Amino acid sequence: MHLWLGTLRQWHWISSALCLVGMLLFAVTGITLNHAAQIEASPKIVERQAMLPAPLQQRLLADQPGEGLPSDLRAWLETELNIDLASRDAEWNDGELYVALPRPGGDAWLSLDLASGELLFESTDRGWIAYFNDLHKGRNTGQAWSWFIDIFAGVCVLFSLTGLLLLQRHAGGRPTTWPLVGAGLVIPLLLALLFIH
Repeated sequence: MHLWLGTLRQWHWISSALCLVGMLLFAVTGITLNHAAQIEASPKIVERQAMLPAPLQQRLLADQPGEGLPSDLRAWLETELNIDLASRDAEWNDGELYVALPRPGGDAWLSLDLASGELLFESTDRGWIAYFNDLHKGRNTGQAWSWFIDIFAGVCVLFSLTGLLLLQRHAGGRPTTWPLVGAGLVIPLLLALLFIH
């Protein structure tokens, strides 16, 4: 029994150490998301215009790309705008290119008219609170962050279950244990049933 309890405690403290910072981040951003209407945001918008170099424009007009980004156009756009277009979808429609560039805490887009060679670019930064709120929601964060959220959630489940087993083990000497656990279940349940319609 002592070995089992020691292993349980070890799993509990290891899982708590692994999820400590993530739980703090998700708790704080839960508050900021819940009060998003009261938190003032001052988005910073950057607009840029440029002209496609004539030789590149003539090559593209001759080939008329139907999908994707030709490598020479991608290289020029990345250099001109200081952006990364890897794994971005390019939409072509009647000689006009549109690329959406969403990201946590902001977004951007670019539009290129092949006939005129005019490039328009707009980037919006909504600040650090919006950035962390988007991390909380997994919005525009990519595959690596999606994996992190799933693994983090699993570690939180492990932390909670080992905590519950430790509560069960020590509940005999602490008579308020189960009423408090029950309150943790009943309070949100009652709030949901009575006030959320």
